[in-house]
Amino acid sequence: MNKKSKKVLGVVTSLVLSLCMLTGCSSNNSASSNASSSQSSNKSAELPKKINITYVKAPLNVPSILEKNDSLFDEEFKSDNIELNWPEITAGPDQTEALASGDIDFAHCLGGTSALIAASNGVNLKIIGTYSQAPKGFMLVTNDKSIKGPEDLKGKKIGGPKGTILHQVLVAALKEKGMTINDVEFMDMQIPDAVTSLGSGKIDCALVAGPSALQCLNSGSTKVCDGEGLVSGITVIAVNSDFAEKYPDLVKRFMKVHDETLDYMEDNYDEMISKVAKELEISEDDVKSLYEWYDFDDDIDEEEIQALYDTQDFLIENDMQQNKIKIEDYILDVK
Repeated sequence: MNKKSKKVLGVVTSLVLSLCMLTGCSSNNSASSNASSSQSSNKSAELPKKINITYVKAPLNVPSILEKNDSLFDEEFKSDNIELNWPEITAGPDQTEALASGDIDFAHCLGGTSALIAASNGVNLKIIGTYSQAPKGFMLVTNDKSIKGPEDLKGKKIGGPKGTILHQVLVAALKEKGMTINDVEFMDMQIPDAVTSLGSGKIDCALVAGPSALQCLNSGSTKVCDGEGLVSGITVIAVNSDFAEKYPDLVKRFMKVHDETLDYMEDNYDEMISKVAKELEISEDDVKSLYEWYDFDDDIDEEEIQALYDTQDFLIENDMQQNKIKIEDYILDVK
């Protein structure tokens, strides 16, 4: 800065100071500060008394297991006197219904299929992160030695949960072999029921995931195929839109804790494996095998958005979603 500029700046500064003395800037600043402090206190007073987060531990939801059992969110929000509740709502439609009613604030592990169906039906939600992707963790298994691959499923009885990632794997596997869901006898049932039905011979093929998949394989069942190369196996973290709008800082802090949990998982592998095995009541070796199938990176980029669009196409083609949505409108960046 040259001398002339410094001189001009000095004159301007003097004028400003003089004006402040005449108009009472100090007083106004003090009033503004007090108002700001009051607004801050009001905002703090308006914080919710509790936060409700769904607890879905299976098939291998490692972050949720650690965050609940190690009280990680409790630690984050205890200074705000916020109570943390973990209702065990595992079925996707039940989670989105609870989101819509406000009974839960965060659907911590929600199938991409369930999130899209709910959003297309007007449920007030935002996706704030990817929970996991595990195409290898979703598979078709059989006890029928004549079934070597998806091409051998024509006319067979297949059991599994409709409108889920597993259902998507089945449809994609059939499509790759030039077939549709109409070429098989698909029976809608939950995974435990599918495992039981497969064991009793009531169905020829079961849709299974996680520990149930390992259970079947260890019992002599053979894998027909898994989701690798067929689907992303994407699950998401969703929040009630009203909650996110009212408490943006809480949502940001929620994801901060989740990110810290992912870092802990990476840095404390053996300890993490031990905690998860205890919670799921399976061996540490089984947890290690399952863990290799999972990617818990929570970032949402173009690849994840495309995976959700692919999921939407599947839902619409199979008459499970009627209204097409722009997925970007339901994604909230809180980082």
